[in-house]
Amino acid sequence: MAAPIKFGVGQSVLRKEDDALIRGKGRYTDDLAPSAALHALVLRSPHAHATFTIDVAAARLLPGVALILTAEDTAELGGLPCLFNLETDPFTAPPYPILAKEEVRHVGDAIAFVVADSLDHARDAIEAIKVEWTTLPAVTGVVNAIKPDAPQVWAEHKGNVLFDVSIGDKVAVDAAFAKAHAVAEIRIVNPRVVASFMETRAAVCEYDTKRDHLTLTAGSQGSHRLRDILCQNVLKMPTEKMRVICPDVGGGFGTKLFPYREYALLAVAARRLRKSVRWAADRSEHFMGDAQGRDNVTTARMALAEDGKFLAMDVDLMGDMGAYLSTFAPYIPHGGAGMLPGLYDIQAFHCRVRTIFTHTVPVDAYRGAGRPEAAYVIERLVDACARKLDMTVDAVRRKNFIPPRALPYKTATGKVYDSGDFSAHLKRAMEIAEWKEFPKRAKAAKKHGLIRGIGLASYVEVCGTMGEETANVRLDPNGDVTILIGTQSSGQGHQTAYAQIVAEQFGLPPERIHIHQGDTEEIATGLGTGGSASIPSGGVSVQRATHELGDKLKQIAAEALEAGLGDLESADGVIRVAGTDRAISFADLAKRAGADPAKLNGSATFASADGTYPNGTHVAEVEIDPATGIIRIVNYVIVDDFGVTLNPLLLAGQVHGGAVQGIGQALMEQVVYSNSDAQLVTGSFMDYALPRAADAPSFTFETHNVPCKTNPMGVKGAGEAGAIGSCPAVVNAIVEGLWREYKIDHIDMPATPERVWIAIREQHRRHSL
Repeated sequence: MAAPIKFGVGQSVLRKEDDALIRGKGRYTDDLAPSAALHALVLRSPHAHATFTIDVAAARLLPGVALILTAEDTAELGGLPCLFNLETDPFTAPPYPILAKEEVRHVGDAIAFVVADSLDHARDAIEAIKVEWTTLPAVTGVVNAIKPDAPQVWAEHKGNVLFDVSIGDKVAVDAAFAKAHAVAEIRIVNPRVVASFMETRAAVCEYDTKRDHLTLTAGSQGSHRLRDILCQNVLKMPTEKMRVICPDVGGGFGTKLFPYREYALLAVAARRLRKSVRWAADRSEHFMGDAQGRDNVTTARMALAEDGKFLAMDVDLMGDMGAYLSTFAPYIPHGGAGMLPGLYDIQAFHCRVRTIFTHTVPVDAYRGAGRPEAAYVIERLVDACARKLDMTVDAVRRKNFIPPRALPYKTATGKVYDSGDFSAHLKRAMEIAEWKEFPKRAKAAKKHGLIRGIGLASYVEVCGTMGEETANVRLDPNGDVTILIGTQSSGQGHQTAYAQIVAEQFGLPPERIHIHQGDTEEIATGLGTGGSASIPSGGVSVQRATHELGDKLKQIAAEALEAGLGDLESADGVIRVAGTDRAISFADLAKRAGADPAKLNGSATFASADGTYPNGTHVAEVEIDPATGIIRIVNYVIVDDFGVTLNPLLLAGQVHGGAVQGIGQALMEQVVYSNSDAQLVTGSFMDYALPRAADAPSFTFETHNVPCKTNPMGVKGAGEAGAIGSCPAVVNAIVEGLWREYKIDHIDMPATPERVWIAIREQHRRHSL
């Protein structure tokens, strides 16, 4: 077996992109705006539901004001599209106008766009715009929205329901429940969250009068998708008339994948004014104007045999869409429902999925996009099954896990799990967590007036199904290698990961490998980054394109060295005749190939139609102070199956970051709207809590990899997994402690100190009556 390449696949190569970022030399959208660019601001609705009239005449006359756009000025534009529909029960999406006309449907709904020579002048104009409001009844929360007397978000969608469909076999499920020994049931809320990336959204649009051409620079997760949607659906112009550039992007989590109103408005303003226009959201705008995440209410039941076998699963899932349909919004609950059976052999399955409008900010994909919601449901339900049958939580899982011998396994929802050993990573996680010794730790904690809880979650997700991704790998004149690819890093470490794939073939150090992303003029196609697809799809494309380039270079070298192809080997930026000192450098190969770029370029396209199925087990141990409700995570273990590890350091960082996001949702994060008028109560970080370093545990992380059989590299996506296993593990740990001590069997996320304290006091009160 050959020795591993120093910088190749499987090595803990340090992130090559970090040097510039930690020195403050990163270049984000707002850094790149021309100094002479005009400044733009958006006037947003202070009401969740209202009709309005708007008068901008006086504001247009103020000093420095260059342009004010309203719905009348943008009537020729198309709305923001929803790119998902049901094949069996197609629906009609309501309009999502670039600027609202006459009626607003959520706090933060955009009604005017102001462009001025300075931010101060733009603010003056915003304040001078006269708006007459007539407030209307509003509704928040899916439970309220489906009530018969609920205010309607859209008249054409009666009862506020977009679609009401079923997945699975209801007849088989009902039959299984009829003969069940017992039934476990839960009703859980997966709260709405804000995707709190470090860099708020920003964009700059420049107009070339000679070419009638726009250049949009934006912190997006994909330049090509953004360009295509804006040009084809909104601006109604040829895509060759717009270039989109994505520079450094400070976090995305799915929320920066979508087109937003401001990008189209900047394009209109730049073209009309024939000047560059810039816009950057402040944090309050981020809370009111960017798609939010999660927000499901789910009832799930499991039919159980006497020996603990799962007979059937029945689910009722309601997903909040907000006021408009964001790009992929209806897919999130519907697609996520396909993962509800989890890692378990459940032969009969049924899920009713309803998507529901409310007078709130639209919801869309957020790290995991439906799969964390599904994992949370099934793993909370499995713990409820264990309590129902008085089984241990690990025993009921082992009883129902799909065994390795059954793989590939087609679930009742049509997902095909190709590989894995689920009991193995469960066993290993419990060993590391010293599960058997937990009773001793719980007893010791109780002596100090604290309650220990321990919980686990064994998850599976599907990822890498974004579509085709093309990579071009070329040899530069100086012998370096450049990769051009349509994925987009927003902190994942693509510069390092792709360089390692090239290094595996050529033995070049990372500093001699350059990655170009995020420019529609330089890169022909691209899907952007989402759904943990960059390595499962883009990585395979890079690997294959590198192999193609390597073959071409060997052909040139064989001629130069007068050697057979089979006698050549590539390493350290040279190709040599094996066992001799006869060699030619990559730089000399580039010169020898002359001006024919085809000889110095490799290209490959790959699409993972079947997807990949990363899976694993999280174990969380918590300490609860019953006097205050405060929860502290005292131990956290993760054992994951990612098929193949490309870079252990990058992988650990992704897993840690995702797990902390899940911990944040489990313990503190929640978007809150007032019931009376749908005002956004948690509109800033003064009211919306994020996890800090002190809230995160010291993780113990291992992999128990079983190579993926449907991916040529054997990899399974890893970017979202931490956020998928963490929520159920943490909440199961909390419930375990509360159940053992107080017989409290349920708490919803976020399990804030107040909620925990109230649950304990309510239980004391009930027992004292």
